Amino acid sequence: MHELIASPFLEQHMLVRPGDSSGLLLPEAHYEELRRVAGSDAPAPPWLLDAVRERWGTHLGDRAMTDYLLVREPSAHGYSRASWEINLGCNYQCKHCYLGLKVFSGMSLADKLKVLGVVRDAGVLFFQITGGEPTVDKHFMHTYEAAFRMGMMLTVSTNASLLWRENLLSMFERFPPYRVTVSMYGATKTSYDELTQRKGAWDLFQRGMTAAREAGLPLRLSIIVTEDSAHEEQQMIALAEHWGIEHPVYTNMTPTIYGGAESLTAQSKEHLRMRKPFTGCNAGHTFFHVDPHGLASICKIGRDDHINLVEDGLDGLARLGAVADRLMLRTGGCSGCTLAGQCVVCRPLAKHYQEAGAQKETYCQHGMKKAG
Repeated sequence: MHELIASPFLEQHMLVRPGDSSGLLLPEAHYEELRRVAGSDAPAPPWLLDAVRERWGTHLGDRAMTDYLLVREPSAHGYSRASWEINLGCNYQCKHCYLGLKVFSGMSLADKLKVLGVVRDAGVLFFQITGGEPTVDKHFMHTYEAAFRMGMMLTVSTNASLLWRENLLSMFERFPPYRVTVSMYGATKTSYDELTQRKGAWDLFQRGMTAAREAGLPLRLSIIVTEDSAHEEQQMIALAEHWGIEHPVYTNMTPTIYGGAESLTAQSKEHLRMRKPFTGCNAGHTFFHVDPHGLASICKIGRDDHINLVEDGLDGLARLGAVADRLMLRTGGCSGCTLAGQCVVCRPLAKHYQEAGAQKETYCQHGMKKAG
């Protein structure tokens, strides 16, 4: 099983190591050298031995490169990142969830593996598996291993409720994730169970985090501040610092992917923050999102137009860039806006806020100026 991956990444080339967040930029000549000997029993070139020893403290010795190195082929499509909702189903019913209905539905295992092949061939190196709660999907372990073997650096976004299971921990030991991102919804049993609407959720979070930390998983906490946990923000931060885990804090709630307002009721008004002006992104051009049915969209928000990866594959994915350009246009009440250059959300997200009937001060400069 590979311990290193050499891969194109945007306009560059990288050498990365599963389970480690650091990497190395490779000169194109070095990448091509590795590509030429990929699959052979050739010994590693001296520069590779030195680079791996200096970066990761690993001594490769005289092992054949086939024992530890996977070389990713170039892709004409130029994608570098993608995310995938393996299933929208979840064992929680969080009040703030932007997914709305937690429906257990999706593809067969065969179609899931077909989609993963398309993702790989599109050039994706960094791949996020999310949900719902991904670890409750019956095909999670099989598809995670398949994506790993295809040479993707994997992030799993989870609520940690099942991270104590031995089969999961054993799999992560054999096939190390790039990152395990855990959402944190409170600092006490009362607030945590209330927000998730699941009795015992806090206990599962604590059990999962204890097991994950003991296993040395590369953890990151996403601290979610809602009306239920607003008074515990500093406690959540303190716990993350005690554990020594990176912990970005998120306070602004968004409508559901269907334009529903129910998730906005979880907003802590005292924690509604002014966003920075939106300056554009490469959604649909260098990264994309896939839903449980294999439908690829420009991102998790802009789902109006999509490509069926099961039916259309890479040929269909080639149309996604044009979809992105169209969805980013200021339309539906935003065309001709005099404050467009200061807008704090992208057009697809603004559309969701408008459909949800949200107050403009939560997403629009016009409302913010009026409120101020």
